[in-house]
Amino acid sequence: MVFRYMTPRYQVGQLHRSLNRLFDSFATEGVDAWWPRAAYGPAANVWETDEAVKVELEVPGLKSDHIDLSVVGDELTITVERPDAEEEDVTYLRRERGLGSFTRVLRLPVEVDADRVEAKLSHGVLTVTLPKAARVLPKKIQVSPAG
Repeated sequence: MVFRYMTPRYQVGQLHRSLNRLFDSFATEGVDAWWPRAAYGPAANVWETDEAVKVELEVPGLKSDHIDLSVVGDELTITVERPDAEEEDVTYLRRERGLGSFTRVLRLPVEVDADRVEAKLSHGVLTVTLPKAARVLPKKIQVSPAG
């Protein structure tokens, strides 16, 4: 049978190890694993095709003039201003939908052609198509017969 002594020094060491594990998990899993999604904005899907990078962002109830997009280098910045739709003469029992503005910065996996970016807002989903820059697209090389 193994006995452990619960001295104050042992407890401080245990706290130290727990904090190290916590901070190590931030480095490997990122803040997304610990921070609630609602704290920094809506959910986003990002995927890549042969010709473009696509981004979908849930923005229910917003109009296109509430959304600002910009591409700088390898980052897409999405800024949304959600107006306060507070009703008069009501007492809110719960308010989970975010108000005010938020910004999402998404790092893009490849260089894109910022002049050809398209964005569409349909049924509360913002879809951004970012065509890849011509220099990162694969080029087909014709092989000629030896003559």
